Amino acid sequence: MGVSHISNRSQQSQKWSRRGLLGVLGAVPAAVALTGCSSSAGASEGTAKSDTSAKATATKKPTVSVTPADGTKKADFTSPVEITVTDGTLASVKVTGNDGSTLDGSLNAAKTKWTSARNPYSGTKYTVTATPEGAAAQTATFTTKSPGETFVGYFTPEADSTSGVGMPVSINFTHAVKDRAAVQKAITVTAEPAVEVVGHWFSDTRLDFRPETYWAAGTKITLSLRLKDVEGQDGVYGVQQKDVTFHIGREQISTVDLSTKQMVVKRDGATYATYPVSGGDSDHTTWSGIMVISERFKQTRMESSTVGLGDEYDISDVPHAQRLTTSGTFVHGNYWASTSVFGHENTSHGCVGLHDAKGANDSSVAGYKFYESSMLGDVVIVKNSGEKTVEASNGLNGWNLSWADWKAGSAV
Repeated sequence: MGVSHISNRSQQSQKWSRRGLLGVLGAVPAAVALTGCSSSAGASEGTAKSDTSAKATATKKPTVSVTPADGTKKADFTSPVEITVTDGTLASVKVTGNDGSTLDGSLNAAKTKWTSARNPYSGTKYTVTATPEGAAAQTATFTTKSPGETFVGYFTPEADSTSGVGMPVSINFTHAVKDRAAVQKAITVTAEPAVEVVGHWFSDTRLDFRPETYWAAGTKITLSLRLKDVEGQDGVYGVQQKDVTFHIGREQISTVDLSTKQMVVKRDGATYATYPVSGGDSDHTTWSGIMVISERFKQTRMESSTVGLGDEYDISDVPHAQRLTTSGTFVHGNYWASTSVFGHENTSHGCVGLHDAKGANDSSVAGYKFYESSMLGDVVIVKNSGEKTVEASNGLNGWNLSWADWKAGSAV
């Protein structure tokens, strides 16, 4: 019985021991689970903090800045426009002037900076529209200041005109040009059919363009002026921004031989007419060389005092006068000399004269016929005059320079 009692107590003790063991064993998973929960909660908190920081970074809005700054009223126009973005990249940029012009430009490799390909124009209000990637467009405006002093170039021939094959493109500037290279680079002359055209500076105010030989008949010439805001000299800027076209008509080249006192007119290579003429006498010899008709008058006044010859003559109605030099050489009609002079004597004060009639309306005389067959830009060549070759700058007469000498006068 005692043994049996002990045995029962022993069994009970064993049962409690198992329960206690089970209880302890049951507590272990619970502790592990808490420990696990504790670790998991700490990780989530760290992740949450990281996510919050990332979201804060991700939600930071891109900021666009413009140079010149937004709202500038007298911005410089001698530097490119720059647009930068922080906390993002640029998807597109548009810069538009109130004159309808636009500024093209390019982004850097990182797409954080846009730079205009050229400078903005002076005296222009610009609107900038910059769109960052994934964000709304941002706008800014600025206005460039006006230049203090300006210059323009007056060009020959006139826009849309038709001229002879000897007509150069001649530009006279209203201010002396100091930076010839900058100005010449802003002017281009192109031809169809294509031919090399080169500029030559005769002075600080005159720039002419021509090909190596006369233009081909039928050529279309385009003069492109990109002078706006080009600094010709300190503080003096160009204003022209335009394209103009001219056309070359038929080829007419007239050769005056003052030893024979004859002028042979050739049209497109074939003899068109021959006229007896009278050139300058031994005291007033006619310039020799290649000359181009630069002005035409059905009638005009000619006064000797304007060419340094005192009061030797003053004729109010010289018929059919066509200018060959700035200094006063013309080929013109002459009604006051005997018809026997033409083709036999050189009696003029330096001009080339053809028999004509007072009033300039007699279509049967040489002066009338030659005038009617001519146009601005036609070539007149004088030889055997007893005088030296005319200066290339005296009129539109650059053809008297060799091609090498002509190119040497270019600034580019």
